[in-house]
Amino acid sequence: MAIDSILSTLDSLANTQATAGNNIGTGAGAGFGNASDIAGIGGSGGVDFGSTLNRLVNAVESSNAQANQATIGMVDGTTDVHDAMIALQRADMTFQLTMQIRNKLVNAYQEMMRMPV
Repeated sequence: MAIDSILSTLDSLANTQATAGNNIGTGAGAGFGNASDIAGIGGSGGVDFGSTLNRLVNAVESSNAQANQATIGMVDGTTDVHDAMIALQRADMTFQLTMQIRNKLVNAYQEMMRMPV
């Protein structure tokens, strides 16, 4: 999976979160932000791979925390069941995306290690 397709997937997830008007956690867009922000693509330089992965992991952790808050709110009765399920699905999709990125990186590393020198 190319970095462009990963960024477009993250953008679509962020847009879905923003258009849903979800106010779970710290507000709409609290978990992701823009994929360009997550990837570290800025005006002055290139993409820093380490910070990109760090931001992706932070987005997963934030999404998971929002899902936990939504679940607690559902149990307390302050959040609708439907909002809690959306938050849980979003956290699951974010985690699955991160696992697929990890799998692709491991496969790329293993393929490079099999190359003759």
